[in-house]
Amino acid sequence: MYYYLIAGEASGDLHAASLMRQLKEVDPDARFRFIGGDMMAHEGGEMVRHYRTLAYMGFIPVLLHLRTIMAGMRQCKADIEAERPDAVVLVDYPGFNLSVARHVASRTAIPVAYYIPPKIWAWKEHRIRSIRRYVTRVFSILPFEVEWYAARGYRLDYVGNPTREEVEAFRAGYAETEAEFKRRNGLDAHKPMIAILAGSRRQEIGDNLSRMLAAASQFPDYQAVVAGAPGLAPAIYEDKLRGTGARIVFGETYQLLAHARFALVTSGTATLETAVFGVPQVVCYYLKAGWLMRLLKRLFIKVRHVSLVNLIAGREVVPELIADRANPARIADELRRLIVDDGHRRRMLDGYGEVMRRLGTDSAAATAARGIAGMASRKGEG
Repeated sequence: MYYYLIAGEASGDLHAASLMRQLKEVDPDARFRFIGGDMMAHEGGEMVRHYRTLAYMGFIPVLLHLRTIMAGMRQCKADIEAERPDAVVLVDYPGFNLSVARHVASRTAIPVAYYIPPKIWAWKEHRIRSIRRYVTRVFSILPFEVEWYAARGYRLDYVGNPTREEVEAFRAGYAETEAEFKRRNGLDAHKPMIAILAGSRRQEIGDNLSRMLAAASQFPDYQAVVAGAPGLAPAIYEDKLRGTGARIVFGETYQLLAHARFALVTSGTATLETAVFGVPQVVCYYLKAGWLMRLLKRLFIKVRHVSLVNLIAGREVVPELIADRANPARIADELRRLIVDDGHRRRMLDGYGEVMRRLGTDSAAATAARGIAGMASRKGEG
C-alpha cells in the first residue's frame, strides 16, 4: 500500500516515524511519501517538504509567513491528488491537516486517517465538525478522548499511549546508577535532585524557568537540575541559571527523571513522562497578564485541568499552578508539601498508578498501523 503522511513539528515527526516503522511490519509492501522531518526520512520514502519550512506558531509568526504556509498547503493538496495514495495519514498539526482532510475528502475517494488528533476538547471544539465530515478514522493516544468524541457523535479508536511505551522501553535498558549520573554530570553527590522541566520552546522557558528556579532555591538540601530542551542553544538558559547554583543537562531528560526525587514541570507531555517515571511533581505554567488568562480560560477553555496526568485521571492528581498562580512562593509551597507530607506524596503516586491503568499496555503505533493498513486495503469500498 501507498501511504501519504503529514507531520508538522518535531513530536509529530517522532510519532509518524514510529508509525511508519510499524506499517512496514504489517504491510511489507508499504511505500511512503510525506511532509515531515528527519526521523521520518530515516524510515524511507520520499519527503515532499521538511516540516521546518511550515512550522510556525503564534499569531504574528504565522501571519508573517502566511504566504509560505499557504504555498506549502497548495503543494500538498495538489501532490496528493497527483499521487493518489491508498491512504492519507495526518499526525496532529490541526490547522494545516484539517484543511488537507477537507480537500482530500471533497476531491478524492482516498480514506483519511488521523493519528493523534488535535486537542479540540480544550480549544476550538467546533473542529469536531470537520473531523466528522472529512476524516475516515481517528486513532487517539489519550483514553478520555473516546468518551468526549462519542458524546459528539464520533467513534474513535484508542490505541495506547506512546509516552508510556517510550519511558518503559528506556527504563528497561537503562542501568546507570544515581551516583554515576551525578558524577558524569558534575553534580553534588550528596544532594537529591529536583528536576526542572521548563518547556521545549524559547518563550515557555523565558516565562517559567526563573520562577521555577527561585522556588527550588528555597530548599538548600536539594539541588536543582534543569533538563535542557533539544534544539535550543545553551545561551537561552545561561542568564537564568547564573547565580542560582542550578546545573543543566542536555539530551538527558529521561536519565534525569530516572534519578530525580521531585520535579517542577510545565504543562504538556512532560507531565505524563514525569508520572510514568513515578516522580512527584508540581505543574507550573506562567502566562503574562495571568489574571486575564484565567478569565479567558473560564470563558473559552472547556476542560477543568491542563496537565495530561489530571486529564487522564479525570481528577486532580498533581497540583496545577497556571497563569499568575505560577509564582515562586506558590510553587515552593506545593513543593514543600510534597517533601514533608508523606500522605500527600503517596496519594499522588497512587494517582499515577490509576493513570497507568487507564493508559493500558497496547503499543500505540502498532495498533494504529494495523487499523490504517486495513483502512487502506479497503480504499474505494462503498
